[in-house]
Amino acid sequence: MTVIAGRYRLLDVLAEGATGTVWRALDETLVHEVALKEFHAPAGLPADEVPLLYARLERGARAAARISHPSVATVHGVATEDGRPWVVMELIRGLTLAETLEAGGPLAPPEAARVGAEVVAALRAAREAGVHHRGVNPGHVLLANDGRVVVTGFGTGFATGFGTGSRTGISAPPPEGEPDAAEEARSLGALLDAAAGGRPGPLAPVIDRLLSEDPESALTADQAETELRQIAPRTTPRTTGSTRAQSPAPRNGDGDGEGPEARTSVARSAGTPPPRRSARPRRGPVLTAGLVGVLLITGALTYHLVRDGEPGAGPGPGGVTSTAPAGPGSTGPGNGSATPPR
Repeated sequence: MTVIAGRYRLLDVLAEGATGTVWRALDETLVHEVALKEFHAPAGLPADEVPLLYARLERGARAAARISHPSVATVHGVATEDGRPWVVMELIRGLTLAETLEAGGPLAPPEAARVGAEVVAALRAAREAGVHHRGVNPGHVLLANDGRVVVTGFGTGFATGFGTGSRTGISAPPPEGEPDAAEEARSLGALLDAAAGGRPGPLAPVIDRLLSEDPESALTADQAETELRQIAPRTTPRTTGSTRAQSPAPRNGDGDGEGPEARTSVARSAGTPPPRRSARPRRGPVLTAGLVGVLLITGALTYHLVRDGEPGAGPGPGGVTSTAPAGPGSTGPGNGSATPPR
């Protein structure tokens, strides 16, 4: 559980050899896994040349960090521990082409053509960044689990795979120098020959012309890419997003999608009828009936008041008794005399 440069925690070995080791490591600053390439000075190298070798490897790694292409393993940077450079690289999950061929035999011509075309694209991107690869071989090519074809070994020159399934060893770095176009083409031809197990079908003329010593008939790597793309299988674009309807986000709910508006939206998106509203009393007709009743009662009371106030009306509810003198012939109470006025 050693931590390199105070940041990269070593987890396990992915590849190792006499001149270096590739580790799976955890970047504790960004909290993600990386491939960490540790270098060892070759046995027998004079002590005064060791710093020169490390400086050269570090310079190559920093140059490789300028390459940006999906078919090139990304170099994140260089860390230093005890005077030795450690190259921090993208961790790729998959197997090298060498391991794939060893386990399952040659690739079908269309798949071999796809691999070759992606390798050419990677070499071109590196060349445009001023970085050159000294001979791609099956140990440099990773077949990633996500479908990518990824070329490693830029800058450092070590033939190594560092995918999570890789156990490829590390060889000594080749001499520095820019390879010419013919050397790059022959390297590609040898890679295709190994990937396809010879020169089968449509790949035969491409491989022959890449390996040809005749400058007039030889293909350059870029010319070969055009022909390889025609042989390679057509890739089907991946579907992005789900085809199922997504429930809308809640608007005025309680934050977890359970508000009334959210529930209605979810129900409608699922193809079910909207929820029925609960029955409520209808207040309009009730108020109307009550108002009519009040008017009827008021009208009845008014009628009786008016009627009782008319002349000759007898006492009735709310009526009054007359105190006017009685007319002639009227009798008083008990004695027949007239009632005197008051």
